[in-house]
Amino acid sequence: MPIVNTAPPAPVHAVDRPELRERLDGALGAPLTLIVAPAGSGKTVLLSQWVASRPDLHVVWIDVEPVDDEPTQFAKHLLDGLATIAPTAPSLGHVLSVGGGGLGRSFLESLETLLTEHPGVVLVFDDLHNLRNREIINDLWWFAEHLPHGAHIVFSSRRDLRLALSRQRLQYALLELRQAELAFDADVAGKVLLRIAGAPPTDAMLSSIMHSTEGWAAGIQLTAISLRHHDDPELFARQLAGTDRLIAEYLSEEVLGAQSEERREVLLRLSALDRMSPSLVEAVLGIDDATILFEELERDSMFLVPIDHRHEWFRFHHLFRDLLRYRLRARHPDDEVRILTTAADWHIANGNAGAAIDCLVHGRVWDRALDLVLTRGRDVFERGQTVAVARWLSAVPDAYREARPEAESLLGMVLGMSGQAAAGEDVFRRLITRTDLSSGIRLVVQSYLAARVQFRSEVSVSLDEAREALRLLRENPGVKPPDLLGLTDRSLLHTLALGSRGRAHFLAGELTESRRWLTEALESPGAQYSAYRVHLVGSMALLEAWCGRLEVAQALADEGLELARGVGLLIHPAPADAYLALALSAVHRGRPQGGAFALYEGGVRAGSNHRTQLMWVARLARVLSGGAPETGAESAGSPPPIVQDALRAATHRAHRLSGEAVAAAQEPPAWSAQFVEGVAHALTARRPDRARAMLDAAAFAARGDRPMAAVEHGILSSWLAHIEGRSSDSRRRLAAAVDLAAEYGLVSPFLWAGPHVIRLVGNLPVTYTPFRRELLDRAQEHFRPSVADRELAEALTERERELLAYLPSRLTNAELAERFFVSVNTIKTHTAHIYRKLDSPNRSAAVARATELGLL
Repeated sequence: MPIVNTAPPAPVHAVDRPELRERLDGALGAPLTLIVAPAGSGKTVLLSQWVASRPDLHVVWIDVEPVDDEPTQFAKHLLDGLATIAPTAPSLGHVLSVGGGGLGRSFLESLETLLTEHPGVVLVFDDLHNLRNREIINDLWWFAEHLPHGAHIVFSSRRDLRLALSRQRLQYALLELRQAELAFDADVAGKVLLRIAGAPPTDAMLSSIMHSTEGWAAGIQLTAISLRHHDDPELFARQLAGTDRLIAEYLSEEVLGAQSEERREVLLRLSALDRMSPSLVEAVLGIDDATILFEELERDSMFLVPIDHRHEWFRFHHLFRDLLRYRLRARHPDDEVRILTTAADWHIANGNAGAAIDCLVHGRVWDRALDLVLTRGRDVFERGQTVAVARWLSAVPDAYREARPEAESLLGMVLGMSGQAAAGEDVFRRLITRTDLSSGIRLVVQSYLAARVQFRSEVSVSLDEAREALRLLRENPGVKPPDLLGLTDRSLLHTLALGSRGRAHFLAGELTESRRWLTEALESPGAQYSAYRVHLVGSMALLEAWCGRLEVAQALADEGLELARGVGLLIHPAPADAYLALALSAVHRGRPQGGAFALYEGGVRAGSNHRTQLMWVARLARVLSGGAPETGAESAGSPPPIVQDALRAATHRAHRLSGEAVAAAQEPPAWSAQFVEGVAHALTARRPDRARAMLDAAAFAARGDRPMAAVEHGILSSWLAHIEGRSSDSRRRLAAAVDLAAEYGLVSPFLWAGPHVIRLVGNLPVTYTPFRRELLDRAQEHFRPSVADRELAEALTERERELLAYLPSRLTNAELAERFFVSVNTIKTHTAHIYRKLDSPNRSAAVARATELGLL
């Protein structure tokens, strides 16, 4: 591919520093280079010079800005840069972590694949100190640690990023350039002074300047500009004194004082803008040809920095801009707001409402900013841009928001959607107590309080909020709510409340009630909205998987994921329930690794906006799959009752099957995972009287909508009969349980009962059926430790094992992506990992090696 370089050009006065460039060259064999130094130290200039000296490198330069704190914005910025080397890069889509969190592991793995396919890329992240979002920084650090061979990353920042650098230092001799290394020596300083001031400095002048600035690049540059206009440069140089900041302020005054009145006023007014383009400046300041102005500013070394490789957008160096802006506010206190308001008009006319809102918030034009924010539509929710709306609204003083309850309501909504559920709920709680709240806004607030069920641990509170929302909607049929994000008409609020009630019943373990309310939600008019339907179909699929109706769960999950794919929501948090339903179904089929992709994708989406209740479900599925539970959900409170019951049962089951002597689970009186494990514990301990008393007390009645419980009851009754010597009754009951399990594909109840029950199944005096063979095969795998991993230097992950099973099928990457509801890049990433771990050059060799190891 052609060599690509998106770095900004070095300024005309820049002096080459070959010794530093050579050090940067030498670091290319390592994954990372780190440059940390204060403002004005010459970090960007050095990197621009280095890139210009290496025309053989594919350089993608990312000028990080404060708006990049939003993960979707950062991802777009990065992908736009990568599109110069890989036109397909934007197809990686939006970030999964839309809740003010990071970029998401799936996104990073896709980037890994992209750089593997395009070797020799250097990613430069300049001004990384502008990122306040720690999770994005942590994700970039993870990415640097997992960078493909041949790729390289440069982090450039004003402040230390607090990274764990020990391994990079030990393994790769990490190159770190800091203030001491970047400081100009007398030779470089002299050349800079000559190029900008137009005359060589004397030794005495140079000595004074070096003593005052200590080689600080910005100080030397400002000094050189000032020298052009002084009759006695020697005296001026001797008068320099103070800290970097004082020198900067003093010299900036000198620089501005030397400009023509017209140029000085232009500079002051330009400082109001964080980002500038010629057309924007022409519209805002009435300048005839801003392109010429920018060329002059660059030529005169006036701290103008291009921020895109096309040279269309610029900014002032932050230090210079801040000083200009301070003077603008002092001399022309009304100009900043006027300029920003005019810029907002220009952005609106050019279709960029987000940039317009940024201008209005910056200018503290609160009412107009709120007007514009309140016009935002559903795309904010669907594209994962709620973090930006929350940022804008949070910047508005409380008094302005409180005077407009619809804005306060929107803040509560977007805080919840972006993963800040507690903060959002606090906003709603304050609103709901207001006596002046309109009935329409009250409907919105109450309905979204019900939606807390996905984020907060107190299920009973969520259930009460859902009941109250449905009551208000029922008793106020003529009330019209305000339009917020296109999500608050009555039909959508009704569907939201119904679905929230259904989820609350599910999380409380009340499965019959859950089915009733989820069914009503799916049949309501608001369920025609695609995003809500994806949510609801996935929730119903999760319920059906829990109940053991695996075919129904599979069909519902597929429906939800197909719909999500069709409307562009596959990477949105909405399909999380559907993915987790597929993962749970795989567990119950006795093939947990067959749901590894679904479990990962569901967990990522649940975590992306901190839906803690689904995060707990994902944690449970991981435990039931035999994997180590990942941390995360538990930091947000206790698990919902249905998950807590299943987790406790899983813990006791593990102890029972390992032969550890532990106390029996404190089983609840109703049929549940803990109850089943309590009976199994009594039977394992050869206490049939205890087991019988428990089964009799349960007064179990089989239900067609809960086959899992019926199979569990049949297994326990058969096991009890066997212990009591009623062999024919035991075989009859077990055969009936196997036949019912075969109808639904349920294997897990037999595996969880343990080897004793598996032997009883194997000894049934009936003809082997396909399901019995499947059950016994799954049991053999379940209770037999894998030997393949001991022969591999690096074990395959569960997702890699799931994908490996499909490699002999010769399905294409696109077909595999279609099957797993993931991106082609994700498939490519895991295929590459499989080849590497199996030490195989291609697919055929990988299949052969996996067969040899018994993995296929």
